[in-house]
Amino acid sequence: MALLELRNLHVALEDGTEIVKGVDLAVNTDEIHAIMGPNGSGKSTLAYALMGHPGYQITDGQILLDGQDVTELGADERAQRGLFLAFQYPHAIPGVTVASFLRTAINAIRKARADGEDDPIPVPEFRKQLMGAMDELKVPRELAQRYINDGFSGGEKKRVEILQMAMLQPRIAVLDETDSGLDIDALKIVAAGVRKLAGPETGTVVITHYQRILNYVEPDYVHVFVNGGIVEEGGPELAHKLEAEGYEGFSPNGGGES
Repeated sequence: MALLELRNLHVALEDGTEIVKGVDLAVNTDEIHAIMGPNGSGKSTLAYALMGHPGYQITDGQILLDGQDVTELGADERAQRGLFLAFQYPHAIPGVTVASFLRTAINAIRKARADGEDDPIPVPEFRKQLMGAMDELKVPRELAQRYINDGFSGGEKKRVEILQMAMLQPRIAVLDETDSGLDIDALKIVAAGVRKLAGPETGTVVITHYQRILNYVEPDYVHVFVNGGIVEEGGPELAHKLEAEGYEGFSPNGGGES
């Protein structure tokens, strides 16, 4: 049984417009899956639905995590069970520092895993983990005391997303267009962080429409996503084919929402 399994997943907008049209996908630990498709194909809708965004309605199918159906769970419960989403466009949260946010999130997960009993991480332990992760991922330490993404550059926002992944240690990490808006230096740093965190304890899904991040994070599996569904699957060579030939052969009529 796969760690994460999507079975015939259908997702619609609040107005009933169907965007994701029957997706089957299985992801295990120590695997990197790339979902590649053109803008407007439904990739981000799939990512938000996986995480339980209330603006997207699962109209059919199931999301299974560790064999348990999480389709009806809220975003917080999915996070507590080990699902993580790195946003394409991370929001700023004025008034909440990076350090405070991370400690609160870690404590919420620890409480959920202790059957509702408070089990806060000791401050010295948290600080040691945070500083170590920031140094490893080349995140400037001063960002820890700044408000989340408030005035951050594009590269800083994406590095902090990967920092969250490092600190929360999810079972399944979904990275939605993490390469969007990054220059080559920032891209290399973010990709190096993804490589370090993907491993025996984590399954990783990289959503992108460019092959360039896959030059630094080589996927085990590539899924071509067009018009709300997976239309072809293969190994890393498929990403190179898409880079050379584009999506036109898969999508003569275009896609839906992104």
